Amino acid sequence: MTGLDTRQLKLEIVRPALQAIGLWSPSAENLTTGTALAESRAVYLRQVGGGPAVGLWQMEPVTHDDCWENWLCAPGRSRQATALRQMIGYLSPSAGLMIGNLLYAAGMARIRYQRIPAPLPGATDAAGLSQYHKAHYNTAKGAADPVANVAFFAEAIAA
Repeated sequence: MTGLDTRQLKLEIVRPALQAIGLWSPSAENLTTGTALAESRAVYLRQVGGGPAVGLWQMEPVTHDDCWENWLCAPGRSRQATALRQMIGYLSPSAGLMIGNLLYAAGMARIRYQRIPAPLPGATDAAGLSQYHKAHYNTAKGAADPVANVAFFAEAIAA
């Protein structure tokens, strides 16, 4: 199965989303792009097998809602919250919007990573980005394989 062109995903979706919320960097761009590849192969908009995760970044609704309720609600993050609301046409933030709105889904994935106090790995460190994804996005009990997924982060770097 093939998905979106990785270069277009990176440059037309991820970069503008991260720039809009003020969280763009080469490392963040490659991490966010690689995460879409690792999570859904940039193919699936709903979790295979019927799980709750949605969007190319396979974020669960509870994680989406927690980002809004416990992170984006802070006054110092109002610029990010406003940028995300602009992406969804000022609709009420809902996890389901990540299915059809790739900018919003990319922005929310980056917000999820922003909550981690550990610094991002280097922009060209595919193994480090894959391990960061496993440790901070997928979780220890998740299905992601940080060794096998290095190829996805290398693809994101090369795009």
